[in-house]
Amino acid sequence: MKVGRNDPCPCGSGKKYKQCCINATSKQHSDVFDDIAQTVAMNPNLTLEELNLVAQQKMTERNNRPSADFCGLTPTQMANWLYAPFSELLGVNISTPDDVSVSPVMRYLTLIIDEAMQQDGSFKATSKGNLPAKLAKQASDLLPEFAVNQNRTNISISEFAGINEDKFNALHYTRILAEISGIIYLRSGRFHIKKAAQKQYQNQGIQAFFKPMLKAAITQYNWAYMDSFEHDVELRTFWVFMLWRLQSHGSIDQLIDDVAKAFPDLLRQLTPDEHFSSIRLLSLLIESRFIERFLQFWGFVVADPKRIFEKAHIPRKVSTQPLLRHTFHFTIKDL
Repeated sequence: MKVGRNDPCPCGSGKKYKQCCINATSKQHSDVFDDIAQTVAMNPNLTLEELNLVAQQKMTERNNRPSADFCGLTPTQMANWLYAPFSELLGVNISTPDDVSVSPVMRYLTLIIDEAMQQDGSFKATSKGNLPAKLAKQASDLLPEFAVNQNRTNISISEFAGINEDKFNALHYTRILAEISGIIYLRSGRFHIKKAAQKQYQNQGIQAFFKPMLKAAITQYNWAYMDSFEHDVELRTFWVFMLWRLQSHGSIDQLIDDVAKAFPDLLRQLTPDEHFSSIRLLSLLIESRFIERFLQFWGFVVADPKRIFEKAHIPRKVSTQPLLRHTFHFTIKDL
């Protein structure tokens, strides 16, 4: 289906197509037209039907040609990763690991479900509609068991600990995902576990909710929810590409370069100021929304701690955890 100039851009930015990715698409079409023009110049007697076949062939060839800008992906593959449903992604197999106990999100979800199951399927929420402080304490006590703990020198400022849900980002994130996934719901001041979810938990264990929670995190959860960045850039659209690149080299700096090269229009959506360039703003968004509050919350990676007070730039890397490799298996190689 053709995208109109005033339609929302398919990249998910929220902007009109004419204000976003139209230039990149126009360049691709221009390259194809140049190829066709060259063919016509060499074969001036082609019929209209033959020209249409040539055009289709040239477009197919270009769409299936590896691109250096896409780190070896073809435009066809990239389009699949950007726009295909969660269950129809090509070149990546998504599995439920046998052991998800190393994932903060899944451990916190286990605490929530167990608390409800011990009280006939529900438990009392706080007056603000949050999880009780008892659960926050239990979840905080799990921090030493997670790989991310190696970079946590002060538990009071950790994303993985807090005296209540308001001050415990990873726990709050888990609760929101559980609601989005239809596992729990809040009614009459109590958190309830749906009957179907109770049966799933009894029959399959916590693994039953791994993929539904992951899908909710990727396709429904608002990645900008927990930060105060004024730039409304939708990074969820690019999650497969970013994960593929990060799993390939583990370098945060290289990941930013890969994304900026593949999707230069993202930089145009970010307005630089006296403190931050566009590329630096993109880096802050990716580090916060994708690496720290998605991959680390799930236990997929552990990122080097930020060195805020260092004058010189120190490259940051991530350590990919076994859970990442057990969940995502890519069958595509880069150039």
